[in-house]
Amino acid sequence: MKKQKISYRLIPFNRNSMKAILARREIPYEIKLASQLMLDDLCFNWNKARLEEQINLAIEQNDKATFKTLSEQYKRFLWES
Repeated sequence: MKKQKISYRLIPFNRNSMKAILARREIPYEIKLASQLMLDDLCFNWNKARLEEQINLAIEQNDKATFKTLSEQYKRFLWES
């Protein structure tokens, strides 16, 4: 087997010297935490209200199986609130 030769050609990188590199500022930890807590609370309340509506609908329709499964899911919301 013949050995193959590889040759590299170096090309200079011409960066626009007039354009400065801008660093982005990090969002402070307190703001990240507060926004995450607020989003978690909004999702929790929305999911709880939606589940309550489904439970009420199951009660109105006299659907015991659906009511039983939804009430098991709702127990987690009662423990966390």
